[in-house]
Amino acid sequence: MIGPATEHDRSAIVEILNYTAANSTATFATRPTSVAELRDWFERFSPSGPYRLLVARRDNLVLGYASSQRYRDHEAFRETVEVSIALEVGSRGRGVGSVLYRALFDRLAEAPVHVALAGIALPNDASVALHRKFGFTEVGTNRCVRIKHGQYISSLWMQRLF
Repeated sequence: MIGPATEHDRSAIVEILNYTAANSTATFATRPTSVAELRDWFERFSPSGPYRLLVARRDNLVLGYASSQRYRDHEAFRETVEVSIALEVGSRGRGVGSVLYRALFDRLAEAPVHVALAGIALPNDASVALHRKFGFTEVGTNRCVRIKHGQYISSLWMQRLF
């Protein structure tokens, strides 16, 4: 089942984030976080409009989340969102990401959104393929812009027009 994230989902989302931060370069995070530390982040989302946080659940277990959030604070970017997705490790490669993104993009099609952007840490063939599946095209690569686990990481930027 896909639906808006609730307060009860927050700890599971933090677990997904912390696992990814510790075991991957796919996120900027370099240390564990907590629900309390992410309180402001959680509060940015709403059940309607352009800024959404959706979760996939099975038997009350959170399998993953997809979000759309403000890209930049400038008014000129009011119709631009940045999207992201993260899955619980056991749910990867099982279609959960596709179901989440389909639900997110269906909702965004009804919101005042003109373009969605996604920044993908490289290498990440699965994420690039998922974004291409949903109509994203490559717009550029920022080379060696981050450092994590002792290595420089590039970010591929992709976009989708609505």
